[in-house]
Amino acid sequence: MIDPVTTIPGIGPATKILFDRAGILSAEALRHLGADAAYRRLIETGTRPHFIGYYALHMSLQGRPWNDCKGKEKTEFRKRFDTLVADAQTTSTGPSPDLRQFLQDFGMI
Repeated sequence: MIDPVTTIPGIGPATKILFDRAGILSAEALRHLGADAAYRRLIETGTRPHFIGYYALHMSLQGRPWNDCKGKEKTEFRKRFDTLVADAQTTSTGPSPDLRQFLQDFGMI
């Protein structure tokens, strides 16, 4: 049985919809990708970038509550988020052909 992303504390049904659209269909797949790669996929599949969502994803994958991110750690996440968003927006033309095919095969686009 595949565990859905919602088995990770801090990830609820609304976020699951975004991950489904990005082709991230299990908690294992999300953990394997890691927060940065997963968040980039969200952006590439149409999710509007949001800093709190970005660092909350990191916190969830670390087993920590979203509001545990503070100070220097939060500042470092902000730098990474800004870089990720800028890179995704300048290089992205949408999902890769392989991802697009995958999403089509599963009726997601």
